[in-house]
Amino acid sequence: MPTTTRAVIEDFLTRATTGTPEDIAALFAEEVDWQLNWPAEGHPAVPWIRPRRTRSEVADHFRELAEAHLPGTPSRAPELLVDGQHAVLLVELAQTVRATGRSYTALCALRFTVVDGLITRYHVYEDSLSVAVALTG
Repeated sequence: MPTTTRAVIEDFLTRATTGTPEDIAALFAEEVDWQLNWPAEGHPAVPWIRPRRTRSEVADHFRELAEAHLPGTPSRAPELLVDGQHAVLLVELAQTVRATGRSYTALCALRFTVVDGLITRYHVYEDSLSVAVALTG
C-alpha cells in the first residue's frame, strides 16, 4: 500500500474510477475529518451528502454516489498539488444521473491530509448547484 501523500492520492484517483466503495474506503483512516460544502441540512435529492466520520461511512458515501450516477470520468486530467502531508486535487467531473438521465459537469477541489499512508482529512468543494439541478431538474 502506498505511503507518501502523492502515492496515496494517486491511488485514490485510480480506486475512485475503477474500485469498489470498500477499496476506496480502505485508503481512509478509521476516523476521518470529513466535510462537503453543502448546507448543513443537505439536500433531499442528494442523499450521499451528509456528515461522515468513519471508514465504513466513507464506503457508504462512495456506494451511494455510484448508485446515483452512471459511470463517468473526469472531463479533463486532474491536477494534484502536494505539500508534505497535505494535498489538493482539482478536477472537473462529468456525470450522468441515473434517475433523470441528466448530465452535468462539476468543478471540484478536494483537500486531503495523509498520515501514515491513510487519508485523515477529506474536504470537497464543488459546484453543488449543478449537481442539485441535474438531480431535480
